[in-house]
Amino acid sequence: MEAVILILTLLLVAFMALGVYAGVKAVRAAKRGVDRTITHARRSVEDTALRAKSYGQPGVPGELAQLRLTLRTSMRATQDALSAGAAEDASLSESLGLFHRLSAHGRELDNDLKRLEREPDRATVATLLPDLRERTERITHSAESLRWAARDRAMQFADDDLAALNAQIDLEAGALRHWTTEEPVAQGDTAGHSWSAPAEEGTPPSLTPPDPRLHTGYPWQKSAKPETTN
Repeated sequence: MEAVILILTLLLVAFMALGVYAGVKAVRAAKRGVDRTITHARRSVEDTALRAKSYGQPGVPGELAQLRLTLRTSMRATQDALSAGAAEDASLSESLGLFHRLSAHGRELDNDLKRLEREPDRATVATLLPDLRERTERITHSAESLRWAARDRAMQFADDDLAALNAQIDLEAGALRHWTTEEPVAQGDTAGHSWSAPAEEGTPPSLTPPDPRLHTGYPWQKSAKPETTN
């Protein structure tokens, strides 16, 4: 009896531990989902604000906002392309590692641009704009190179697979169209022609077509319904 109680106690503790573990996992998953939602919402708000500044504020503030918007858009597009491609092509893992290193420079530049947006000395910021433009172009150019290389690689694989599939289909189509006919029978040899054999005397040739219901048909054809008598 004590052994049964011990086993039941252990089972109860195991179920409780499993429930706690499942609850913690669910809470963490929900927290990650909330964090992703908040991050996407914050990113959308920032992009909208930058877009409004780039069009609505002339001069240095508008150019700083345009540089930030260009940088963020290029880096985000490259990240999405590489992350999606790495799930199917393991060779993109090295490219993804290079992008992570490039992202560090991108975040540093974005922080510099964001800090300069609050700088009251516009004249000094204007002197820094050429260097900021060059840094932005270098980072976005590298990001675009990675992104388009990954897309070209995926398109090449798709083209190769399609070419191989077309070749297989052409081969199968040729095999389906290839059929053999009976060898021609020499003149005078009428044994092989069933239609030339004389009919038995008194038996008229049948004019009734074969019953289509006797044909088994194909699996996708509907079978004929049996006739019913009134």
